[in-house]
Amino acid sequence: MSGTGHAADDLGDELAAIILDQVERLLAQHLTPALLAACDGAAGAASWPVGLWTALTESGLPLALVPEAAGGIGLEAATVARLIRRCGRAALPLSLPETIVGAALWASVDGNVNEDAVALVPGGSTVRLVRQGDGFVLDGRVAQVPWGGSVAALLLDAVDAAGVPQLVRIAGPGTICDTHHNLAGEPRDTLDLTGCTVAAEDVRAAPVWATGAGVSSVESVGAWVRAQQMVGALETCLGSALDHAQERQQFGRPLAKFQAIQHMLAEAAGHVAAASAAADLAAACWGDPRFVLATAIAKARCGEAAGHVVAIGHQIHGAMGFTQEHPLHRATRRLWSWRDEFGSDALWQERIGRAVCAGGGAALWPMLVRLRGGAG
Repeated sequence: MSGTGHAADDLGDELAAIILDQVERLLAQHLTPALLAACDGAAGAASWPVGLWTALTESGLPLALVPEAAGGIGLEAATVARLIRRCGRAALPLSLPETIVGAALWASVDGNVNEDAVALVPGGSTVRLVRQGDGFVLDGRVAQVPWGGSVAALLLDAVDAAGVPQLVRIAGPGTICDTHHNLAGEPRDTLDLTGCTVAAEDVRAAPVWATGAGVSSVESVGAWVRAQQMVGALETCLGSALDHAQERQQFGRPLAKFQAIQHMLAEAAGHVAAASAAADLAAACWGDPRFVLATAIAKARCGEAAGHVVAIGHQIHGAMGFTQEHPLHRATRRLWSWRDEFGSDALWQERIGRAVCAGGGAALWPMLVRLRGGAG
């Protein structure tokens, strides 16, 4: 039995390595500077790169986290977290991370999944779900929906007549009232969902493991996605700062030789390591009752790290780091944007504090032990 288990583990590791390598090759092949510039809504009208999305879909990546029994690839959450970090590192201008996690969340409540692009709707609890015949109709408006006008489906939490959150999947973007872009140039749409009809099979009870006090399932998995993406962007920012410090000469020697620069790089590296460890813990707790607390910690820690690492990265790069031509801004603008999406670090820190206070001081250490056990 032990040998069989090791063989299965080896096969899973081999599959994960193949898929991650495939992702690296696809991104390197398609994500040219010209494409990234064309997709940057801050520089003009943002566009959805159809060719890249087709390549990613043909590789089966939208269903990476969906179990094999439900038609997916069945990767471990830790592997998917690494995949999403690669997307964040490359500044992928698509909702692949949201689609992967949205499909897995829907599959976890026995919903039928496909490879359609999905948007996770923040603040969906403001939408009411009204019974109409054999199905339902929605009533409400949502704002700041990532890629809301470009995707084939929306996933949101809506409140039924009894005030109970329900996980809802609807086809199409609904009525687009307004389109803005975040600092990274990614579209964030305001949608009017009033009158959208929903079939009964597209309404499910929200999974308990992804919900908490005042936290909806879509918000928690959205925060999980952003934490993983932020780790990738943090790695890009730190790597760029390290390379620049080694290459840039000042007073006849590399910047990296100056003690002040070394201290700055060490501080940034510490923040990246802490954020990565917190995101690792959240990945290990996917589908577990500890998921919401672990995700809260990860999102808060990644948001905190973003402020420090971005500042240090731009300080080391100097004026050239702020130019459109230098690629640093693709990471730093996303970090500034992602830290506030699906709950800011301050909001998640408050929720962590409330969870600790609710249990009392004597329960704090056992809570941390149980949380760490989720990574075991």
